[in-house]
Amino acid sequence: MSRRAPTQFPFGFLTDDRGASADPVLVEIVQGSLASVEMEVETAIGRTSRSPMIRDAHDFRAGIHDRLLRKLTGRSYSALVHPVARDFPIEEMQPGDVFFHNDVYRSEGGIGHLPDLCVTVPVFSDGRVVAFVQAFGHHDDIGGSVPGSMPSTATSVFEEGLMVPPIKLYDRGVPNRAALTIMTRNSRMPESLSADLDAECSACLMGARRLGELFDRYGVATIESCFDAIIDRTTTTYRREILSQIPVGSWTWEDYAEHDGVDEPRLHTQRITLTRTAADDPDGERIVLDFDGTGPQAKGPINHSGDQSDGVFLKKWLAPILRNLAESPERMAELDVNEGIVPLIEMRFPEPGTLLTPVFPAPTNARTFVILRLLGVLAGVVAKAVDGRMPADQETIRYTGVYGLDLEGRPYLMREVLGGGSGGRYYADGEDTIHVVPDSRNLPTEFTEARFPFRVESLSLAIDSGGPGQYRGGLGYEKQIRMLRDGHFMSIADRSILACWGVRGGLAGAPFEVVIDPGGPAERVVDALADAEPVAAGEVIRIRTTGGGGWGDPLSRDPEAVVRDVVWRKVSLAAALSAYGVVLTGSLEDDSLGHDAAATARERASRPAPSAAFFDRGPGYASLAGGSAYADVDLL
Repeated sequence: MSRRAPTQFPFGFLTDDRGASADPVLVEIVQGSLASVEMEVETAIGRTSRSPMIRDAHDFRAGIHDRLLRKLTGRSYSALVHPVARDFPIEEMQPGDVFFHNDVYRSEGGIGHLPDLCVTVPVFSDGRVVAFVQAFGHHDDIGGSVPGSMPSTATSVFEEGLMVPPIKLYDRGVPNRAALTIMTRNSRMPESLSADLDAECSACLMGARRLGELFDRYGVATIESCFDAIIDRTTTTYRREILSQIPVGSWTWEDYAEHDGVDEPRLHTQRITLTRTAADDPDGERIVLDFDGTGPQAKGPINHSGDQSDGVFLKKWLAPILRNLAESPERMAELDVNEGIVPLIEMRFPEPGTLLTPVFPAPTNARTFVILRLLGVLAGVVAKAVDGRMPADQETIRYTGVYGLDLEGRPYLMREVLGGGSGGRYYADGEDTIHVVPDSRNLPTEFTEARFPFRVESLSLAIDSGGPGQYRGGLGYEKQIRMLRDGHFMSIADRSILACWGVRGGLAGAPFEVVIDPGGPAERVVDALADAEPVAAGEVIRIRTTGGGGWGDPLSRDPEAVVRDVVWRKVSLAAALSAYGVVLTGSLEDDSLGHDAAATARERASRPAPSAAFFDRGPGYASLAGGSAYADVDLL
């Protein structure tokens, strides 16, 4: 392998000597070792942290980067090393140094809100930095105007908590006690913050030792040549297997966040124009993602900051969507995402002042409404290019929880990330109750009931939540908890008006909904963005998460699959007829349920022609779009 030219970053040049061509067998060993180290770091954090959000919900990520700051692993989302290297010259770093930051406006997009505390540890071999191990986790509280540091009505990032640019948390192994004291003093939950931060630091230091052993065993030049080979292989594979599936041309699509916590609900637009260039293009074969047409920055906290130069974070964030173009689901699972994806994607950002280019100090704590919606926008615009050979829309992410005083009068905060359904695919139904962030999960009932003053009454699939289609969308959760003491409910959630869209004739899934005291005298629907909804002891909170969109005409779904869904309580008896046109026979009670084939055929033939729109956004869209059932970009 030839020597690479120095890579230029905003803070200057980093140069390295490169070895000879890498041994392909050793490349596999090194790639497996990187994945193992990353997994070991995440396992250590999960086992040694204290807060439910990190220890049980697994809302944290690790990543490994080389000396040139390139991401080497694709097992999980991770932040960037660029902010640290910009402020601290790599040549001056020392063994035992640990760097810290959570400043979203200094993160190059890698940190989205202030509770995500990021730790970076350099790896040394032969007396110099050769790589970095990094982790960030969603901590319980970092200050700000509300418990949990995610105020839904924030109009400034200063309301969201303590903001720390890159600093040295440990200098050659010596802790920066002043910085640690400032952070814990600003937290409502200093013990869990301190413990979780210790878990991140110790896990990254352990990972740095493991990675250093790899360099010491094989030599710096050899390992760096393997890094080159790993990245080059990703570039080659995606160009050959993924880009080749997108025809040369240009397509535009958009989707929306529905509210920002401050203004009344409206359409906050996120738009992508995708252009697939030809192999003989002067700038090379690639896809161009132009975000022109994205709406203005919101007053409330749904803005995504920091990734406005080259989009190096967003490229790797969005790339997993492209894996759906692989030749088979099995091949899709084999494709990794690392720095090798970066040369294949060009990003063009709008001027400052949009949802993707907010001007400091715009609030950002609910930026998931935008950055996770972009995954769906990319899926939608690619679907237009490839005649729907992409999944329908899936759930994004939501935080729901309760807080107050426990049965012994001590303050508590319980939050969890409840998943929802993924979109139907051209070959299969969507998955039920998945979490969009890899390896995250809901909190175990046994743990929450033992620690917090509520009882979990039920946890089940939300029947009829999956969008109808030839391939049905996955189902969301239905969870009911009964409060044992007065408290407050909080929610940072989306898709309560605008449902997960269906594609190619598939229909939208059911939206997110929270009802307190359902069926009782104080029954009320709670806004998806809520900071402090009072809940009395004895009242039940019912949470229903979003279902994924459907793929294909539901009248084309195999009637036997509909019968099976009814038996499994995924589709109701009524929806079998209304959504799928299946005339059922027999009974659920005596296991005789079936369908009348002739009556089903007549019922389906009597239905009107489907909409001309390629996408179905559900009934909530019209309420925010002046009565329109679909947008102009929904047509092919």
